[in-house]
Amino acid sequence: MEEKTIQFSPIDIEERQKLGIRAGDTVRVWVKVREKDKTRLQVFEGLVLARKHGNEPGATFTVRKIASRVGVERIFPLYSPVIDKIEILKRSRVRRSKLYYVREKVAREIRRQMRKMKLMHISTKSDLEEADRAKKEAEAKAKTEKEVVKEEEKQVAKEKETEAEKTDTVKVEAEKSEETK
Repeated sequence: MEEKTIQFSPIDIEERQKLGIRAGDTVRVWVKVREKDKTRLQVFEGLVLARKHGNEPGATFTVRKIASRVGVERIFPLYSPVIDKIEILKRSRVRRSKLYYVREKVAREIRRQMRKMKLMHISTKSDLEEADRAKKEAEAKAKTEKEVVKEEEKQVAKEKETEAEKTDTVKVEAEKSEETK
């Protein structure tokens, strides 16, 4: 009589067990992503921080990568049918089974680098910003010109008043001198 093997999972469990993923490995995990009616493969490449639950059906591994200067961690079930394939790119010798300290280590290094950085504000300007700036400068220049003109008008008016006062005082003195004669 023939023996029939029943396959419980669409993945090859023995193949995944033989991989021997452990902390310190740099892996590339190909994940199946469903979008509407299509399925595509997405790559998640990073450092394995931890491997939990050995080879049992609930085994998981945590992968950390840096995306846009932000650390991203993802926990994958080892025997998940969502994972298309797993590639081990590099094996590192580590003395810990869980590398959670890497999170703080990276944060410390970034803080140290930030201390060494100089803050600068250098950027390109959009056409709209440049036009607004030019308009504001023109308005400010027009205001200052108007203020200068007003100041000049005030000075001219003061000079006219002082001249008028002088002429009045001269006339008054002339009248007084005529009266005294």
